Amino acid sequence: MSCAPAPSADRNTLSFVELVEAYLDCRRTKRNTGAALAFELNLERNLRRLYDELAAGTYVPGRSKCFVITRPKPREVWAAEFRDRIVHHLLYNRIGPRFERSFIADSCACIEGRGTLYAARRLEAKVRSITQNWSRPAYYLKCDLANFFVSIDKRILLELLLAKISEPFWRALTELVLMHDPRADFVYRGDPAMMERVPTHKRLMEQSKHLGLPIGNLSSQFFANVLLDVLDQRAKHELGARHYIRYVDDFVILHESPRYLNDVLADVTAFLPARLGVQINPRKTILQPVARGIDFVGQVIKPWHRVTRKRTRDDALRRVATAPPADVFEMANSYFGLLRQATASHQDRARLANVVRSRGRSVDAAFTKTFRGGV
Repeated sequence: MSCAPAPSADRNTLSFVELVEAYLDCRRTKRNTGAALAFELNLERNLRRLYDELAAGTYVPGRSKCFVITRPKPREVWAAEFRDRIVHHLLYNRIGPRFERSFIADSCACIEGRGTLYAARRLEAKVRSITQNWSRPAYYLKCDLANFFVSIDKRILLELLLAKISEPFWRALTELVLMHDPRADFVYRGDPAMMERVPTHKRLMEQSKHLGLPIGNLSSQFFANVLLDVLDQRAKHELGARHYIRYVDDFVILHESPRYLNDVLADVTAFLPARLGVQINPRKTILQPVARGIDFVGQVIKPWHRVTRKRTRDDALRRVATAPPADVFEMANSYFGLLRQATASHQDRARLANVVRSRGRSVDAAFTKTFRGGV
């Protein structure tokens, strides 16, 4: 249960139209799930009940589902109930824009139009700028935050959120969603032995009550951006990092001087735990010439081209080769789309096309998609 008081609403702070819009946003990616279909069976009644609970201040988040995924590595995922996901969209739709207006253009992930392709293209443009189209040497510092989502201090995050939210209803709802502890009421799905594959220090279940956001919720992704906007602003405006970009908890800084980048590393290594309660992962810190290639958001930026990360490509080939026949169409087209994001992708797409054809499916001449019918 959350320690936050239940929010209460009136017509000036929450409208039924807003709730319907949040439902439609939530449904776009969950339309065919059992939970979404069950909610839709009595749609008007379920939305009205949820609205009444929010308006009366009696809304309480429901039971979450916890399961373990193994790619790219074992980790917990927490899935909120469908009605709670609607509330997450409701909250994001209302407060998200006021935060995102002040985000830097180089903050990516969970922002409309700023996905992995945006991040890869933007970093490539920065590399071209600092090297004057690869004609001059430059260096890059790439950092990753250790156990990021499970180490987030919700008390620090709440302070950052409430600083920009003045309306009592939305302040209370923000606190309720943020401080809700899914471990208080959840159901575990899957083989219990799978949990043992997740290192203890990466499990939300092993953290103190005030630490950690559940991976899998829209609210968690948005909250993470609010927290790390503090780092973005420091990098840009206090450290003078002109060529800086961040995608979730991975960030890259480019500069002509490795000494400058070492000074930046020392600064953020001290600043992050002191101000935000998170830490740099020293095992994933890289400082080297950009000419060697920068591995970022699943692509490697090299002189004059971008290629898909080898591990990502090999995983795509293996999964399509071993997928059940009914899954090949959607999985293969998903990977064709992913590979096409790289500027140098023809060879990788040709290899994927060979695997798809070996599964009895046809592929277009440009190696961009497969079809529902067989060969």
